[in-house]
Amino acid sequence: MYGRHDMIPATGQNRCYDGTGREIPCAGSCQDGEYRLGAPWPEPRLIVRNETVLDRLTGLVWSRDANINEFPVTWPEALAAISSLNRDRFAGWSDWRLPNRAEMRSLMNYQAKNPALPGGHPFINPFLGWYWTSTSAAIDPAYAWYVHLEGARMFYGRKDQDCLFWPVRGEQNGLLPRTGQTVCYDGGGEIIPCAGSGQDGEYELGRPWPEPRFESGESTVKDRLTSLCWTRRADLASGPVSWGEALSAVRELNRICFAGSSSWRLPNINELESLVDCAESRPALPSDHPFTGLQEGYWSATTSYFETEWAWVLYLEKGACGVGHKAGKTFAVWAVCDADLA
Repeated sequence: MYGRHDMIPATGQNRCYDGTGREIPCAGSCQDGEYRLGAPWPEPRLIVRNETVLDRLTGLVWSRDANINEFPVTWPEALAAISSLNRDRFAGWSDWRLPNRAEMRSLMNYQAKNPALPGGHPFINPFLGWYWTSTSAAIDPAYAWYVHLEGARMFYGRKDQDCLFWPVRGEQNGLLPRTGQTVCYDGGGEIIPCAGSGQDGEYELGRPWPEPRFESGESTVKDRLTSLCWTRRADLASGPVSWGEALSAVRELNRICFAGSSSWRLPNINELESLVDCAESRPALPSDHPFTGLQEGYWSATTSYFETEWAWVLYLEKGACGVGHKAGKTFAVWAVCDADLA
């Protein structure tokens, strides 16, 4: 069982940076690198078992070879290749699958680049390119979500383009929630039966969502899936601001003890992403969400280690995790705190 702060994986970020990308002391910065919230990474995190690697953070087992197919393939070809691995009982197992987007993101270390994997990882042949997930993009199901190993970006690409894939197997330990996807699609985006598809919508793996998921108050909303409390209005600065201004807006919430709490913070990228429902788009939130003032994109407290003058952003209309230049007045502010402190 996971407790407070442990319902979402920690990002791995342990340093802090100013708006120009210069490293600064974390104390008082109100950044991800100061708080370091989330399920802590065990030590050691990754254990080699012959041709596989166990991730003790999530309970997932990955192929040790991060480029087992050697060549990039289309999304349908990746799913077919996984089926071939199972027929051949690769590494002695016949339950390999293409990871869903939560599983693929769980490997990312936001204090690493080239590749964005945990330090000292034992994987071989990691490729600095896009890796398919089994999750189709709700905004256009002819596309599927993929993650870039160079810096951890997550976006969606056409299913007929060529990318790599990384097989995973095993039971999750309850840390990763379900993505919300329950439908399956072919390479052209048409709905198909899920049975035997090998897709996210077939397996629906992860921690089930509570019903109802959200508890709405006058000015706050508790997410019962993660035990996080969000401001009900998702536009605290009344429009797009710079990253520094976003951090300042949350400090002001604490100064006035908004909703009776002085523990508000700018969420890290994993906290922001936890709100996404992969069955929805525009916005990519559960259809019965109670939030108001929704904007297209939101700043996180997590700096992009690939380019530290940039910070991680959730593109809420799509459900993508990208980056924004810290100096630009380009994204909105949404604050979070722990539900028991709200």
